[in-house]
Amino acid sequence: MTQNSITTAQLQAHITEQLTTAIMLLDASLAIRYFNTACCAVLGLGEKRLAEHYFIELFQHIDISAAHLHSALNAKQGFSVSDVQAVLADGRHLLLDIAVTLSEHPAEHLLLEIRQVDQQRKISLESLQQHQHLAARELIRGLAHEIKNPLGGLRGAAQLLEESLPEELTEYTQLIIAQADRLRNLVDRLLGPYRPAQRISSNLHQMIEQVRQLALMDNPGQVQFSRDYDPSIPDFPFDPELLEQALLNIVRNAQQALEHTEHACICLQSRVLHQHTLHGKRYKLVALIRVIDNGPGIPGEIKDTLFYPMVSGKAGGTGLGLSIAQTLIHQHGGWIDCDSWPGHTEFTLYLPIADTKD
Repeated sequence: MTQNSITTAQLQAHITEQLTTAIMLLDASLAIRYFNTACCAVLGLGEKRLAEHYFIELFQHIDISAAHLHSALNAKQGFSVSDVQAVLADGRHLLLDIAVTLSEHPAEHLLLEIRQVDQQRKISLESLQQHQHLAARELIRGLAHEIKNPLGGLRGAAQLLEESLPEELTEYTQLIIAQADRLRNLVDRLLGPYRPAQRISSNLHQMIEQVRQLALMDNPGQVQFSRDYDPSIPDFPFDPELLEQALLNIVRNAQQALEHTEHACICLQSRVLHQHTLHGKRYKLVALIRVIDNGPGIPGEIKDTLFYPMVSGKAGGTGLGLSIAQTLIHQHGGWIDCDSWPGHTEFTLYLPIADTKD
């Protein structure tokens, strides 16, 4: 076929097929009427799975609802959304940028442009969280110094005053001393563990089982536990005590989140990654520990600050558990990631086993 004999429609179709951005055309019922090759690559689905199916039916969960798409069609106004969480029918999780525009030809159709942004966002998020975490730690250390010094003076003055007061008034000085001690303990908890990680060659699954046993002893709502371990993970150096504390904080948070969930379940899972980068360093092997629950999910307003001290989605919560857990994992050269949507929350702990120098 010569260049002159190529029709405009054929040229448009050819260009569309060359795009790395997924293009999808939906009719008024949100059935898929056209998709390019990139759609199969981005969504990891074959042509038969996409052809003549409804867009929403491709997913267990997606942040864009059918009502949202119908509203765009009726209002004849497009929109774009970043960081759309999507869970495919087989359980695979995707992070997408989606732009929706109204198609003129054919009319009454929506044109979706879909880009997968998982890897870029994870790298950016890891770097951002690392800097935020270090900045928060320095801020807390500075505040701790400014708070603990006057608290010590206040407590000492109350003790001296108590010696000169009649017995019936000592309850007031005791109140001052008790509150000073409470604030000091809070500051100590904000600072986290006092000692650095003492790494010894240990078995990861023995540590996870220890956490499971501790969680079962204090099991509100009788949450069911399941295990899915990768036996290929070798013993490697880590601090069992500190790692146990970090994992237990996450598991107990999950138990509390499941308090009002029917058929509540927590899955403890381990996996190994090959050639994975953490904090800008390449590792031959990285161990994963996942804590997966079927609870209501994490409120959207605290997702971005989840690992900050004093941030909590629970009434009366101190918000220290996840902050301390992140500190402990950072001491091991790793980090903690979280994905959450209604009915599914997944915390992933990344722990380096062997770096590229080995």
